[in-house]
Order: sequence, then structure tokens, then C-alpha cells
Amino acid sequence: MGIWLELGIFGLVFVFAFWQMHDVRKAQELTRQQRAREKAAQEAQDQEAAAKPASEETDKRS
Repeated sequence: MGIWLELGIFGLVFVFAFWQMHDVRKAQELTRQQRAREKAAQEAQDQEAAAKPASEETDKRS
């Protein structure tokens, strides 16, 4: 009977480990998405900053 208790505990630990790995993968995907959004926002901001001085120079020359 002791073997069934040990197998039950092992099974619970095994299920818990898979559940945790699933949560880790979801958290990693959310982190990747957030970093991609931040990178896209930074690139858009950089493009705006690069375009702004060029347009100001043309305004000054006119």
C-alpha cells in the first residue's frame, strides 16, 4: 500500500511541475510581447525625432 501513496505523491508533484512550466511559458510569452511593443514604440519615437530636426532645418532655410 505504501507504493500507491508514493506514486500518488509523485503524480501530484509531476502535475504541479507541468502546471508551473505552463505558467512560466505564458509569462515568457507576455514578456516577449511587452518587449516587442516597447521596442516598436521606441523605434517610432526615434523615427519621429529623426524626422523632426530635418523638417526644422528646411523651415529655417526658407
